[in-house]
Amino acid sequence: MRLVQQLVVVAVVAFGGSLAVGAVGWNTPLTLVLGVATAVLSLLAYRWIVRRTERRTPVEVALGGAAAKAGRGFLIGVGMFAVVIATIAALGGYEVAGWGSGAGAVALFGFVAAAAVTEELIFRGILFRIVEGRLGTGLALALTSLLFGLSHLFNPHATLWSTIAIAIQAGGMLGAAYAATRTLWVPIGVHFGWNFAESAIFGTDVSGTSAPQGLLDGVTSGSVALSGGEFGPEASIAAVVAGLVLTVVFLWLARRRGTLVARPRRDTPAATLVP
Repeated sequence: MRLVQQLVVVAVVAFGGSLAVGAVGWNTPLTLVLGVATAVLSLLAYRWIVRRTERRTPVEVALGGAAAKAGRGFLIGVGMFAVVIATIAALGGYEVAGWGSGAGAVALFGFVAAAAVTEELIFRGILFRIVEGRLGTGLALALTSLLFGLSHLFNPHATLWSTIAIAIQAGGMLGAAYAATRTLWVPIGVHFGWNFAESAIFGTDVSGTSAPQGLLDGVTSGSVALSGGEFGPEASIAAVVAGLVLTVVFLWLARRRGTLVARPRRDTPAATLVP
């Protein structure tokens, strides 16, 4: 029951924010303000509903050290995408046609902030965390990765392959990042860094969605396996491999730190692991 209540509250705020952002049509200052406002309101809604339904302080979004944790995640996300796009470019699937738009990059900051925060709250903060407490880390990772991939199935230019790629590359990696750190700030930072680099820096499409030009006017070409096709680099083999590598690294860290949750025995109560 608490899972449903939390999903409803956060999803309503996220959906309302996305409608507002979409309504302004990439107006730079409004997209920036509304995007950041959606992210902040979603975090406040999450903190409120967790306190109300679980009778605890939501330490996974504690403000202490939040900037440093999100910053580390951001660097990981940007670095990961830089490696992916460099690989695609080396194989002839990406080139820079010229400079893009600074205003577009600013608008994309707000858009990406809203998407990264709301999606991490829903998929890692609520679904992964609660399912993990009942079924353990392994099953929670598999189930939420599948759901995360399916949530992108209806995006423009989405295919069965792009859905599988998102599930493997992003769903697994971001869930593992939470399992290793027990804070939502790291996966939020990774998610934001990846999407920001993808759109606002290197100027490529994000999950099939066309966006204003970022700082660079990037052009992708070649097969779906090479460049991701019309869906964007997230559907490329390079992105899937990079996501798998980071998933393994995060799971190794989780095991080393003792933060993996075993599937509860039937005769023991389920428990949610939080920091």
